[in-house]
Amino acid sequence: MARGAQDSSSARRTARLRLRLGALAAMLVTCIEPAMALYPKKGDAAPHHGVRAARRSVIQGIDVSRWQGEIDWALVKSAGTRFAFIKATEGGDHLDPMFRRNWEGARRAGVARGAYHFVWWCRPAKDQVRWMKRHIPRDPDALPPVLDVEWNGHSRECGKKIPRAKALAKIREMLQGLEQHTGKKPIIYTDITFHEDVLEGEFNNYPYWLRSTAAPLKHRYNRARWEFWQFTTTGRVPGITGDVDRNAFFGSEREFVAWREGRFDIGTRRWLRGEPRIAAPKPPPTPAGFRAPPAAGGTALRRAPPAPIPPARIGRPREVATTGSLSRN
Repeated sequence: MARGAQDSSSARRTARLRLRLGALAAMLVTCIEPAMALYPKKGDAAPHHGVRAARRSVIQGIDVSRWQGEIDWALVKSAGTRFAFIKATEGGDHLDPMFRRNWEGARRAGVARGAYHFVWWCRPAKDQVRWMKRHIPRDPDALPPVLDVEWNGHSRECGKKIPRAKALAKIREMLQGLEQHTGKKPIIYTDITFHEDVLEGEFNNYPYWLRSTAAPLKHRYNRARWEFWQFTTTGRVPGITGDVDRNAFFGSEREFVAWREGRFDIGTRRWLRGEPRIAAPKPPPTPAGFRAPPAAGGTALRRAPPAPIPPARIGRPREVATTGSLSRN
C-alpha cells in the first residue's frame, strides 16, 4: 500500500511537470516565432533564417499558377490563408489553363483573390492590355490586379532586356490599362534585379510586391516602403501538393480590410474615406504668466522684463554650521 501510494504521488508529480513544460514550450513558441502559433498548418521545405520577419506577419497569403495543379481551396482557407494571387495571363496570347478553376475555387472558399499578368517585353503594351482585358475578371470583390515585371531570361523570344525608358513606358501603359479595366490601382510585382535595373525610384504611389527569399527586403531593395513580401518559393500549405510561394502583407488588420473595401490606399498609406477617428491630444498646460485665468477673460498677457536683483543686506554673519554655505551648496 505504501509503495503504491508513493508510485501514485510520483506519477502525479511527473504529470504536473509535463503540463508545466508543455505550457512553457507553447509560450516560447508564441514569443519566439509567433507565425508558428498563428499558422501551425503551414510550413516551408527549405526555411531561411533571413526571412523570419515575414513568417511573423499576421496577414499571410500565397500565389499560384498551373504548376500547383489541382488545389483544395477549402483546406487552403482552413490553414489561415488570407489572400491569393492567381496567374491569369502572360504576354499577349497565353492564358493560364488553371486560372478559371483557381479563381472560382478561391471565391467559393472565401479566400480574397487577385489576378496577375506576366509581362513579355517583346510584345507591344497595347496587345498585352487587350489580352488582360479579355481574360481578367472585373469582379467587385476581387483584389486589385497585379502586373508581374521581371526579366524573362528563360524565354528565347522575350529573354532580351530592353532599355529602361522603353520598359518604363510599357509598364506605365499597362498599369493604366489595368486600372481602367478593373477600377482598382494595380500592384507591381518585381524581383531584385529588375527593381535595380528599372524600377528604383519609380511608381512610388503604387503598391509594391517584392521578392526576397534569403534576406530582409531592406537589405535587397533601395525602397523605404513595400506592401507584399514573397518570402519563400518552397512553402507548404494544406490543400496544395508540393511547393507554393508564400507571401506576407505589410500592414494591420484594419488597413487590410479597408484596402479591400477601397477605403485605404496601401500604395500611398492614405485613407480615402472612413478614416478611423483619433482623439485629439489635449494641449499642454499653459505656463503661468502667459494667459490670464478664465475668470479674467483668458486674455494673453505680456511678459514683463526681469527686475534687477536688489543688493544684499549687510547684517550679522551667517552661521555656516546652521544655514549652510552658498558656495559649498
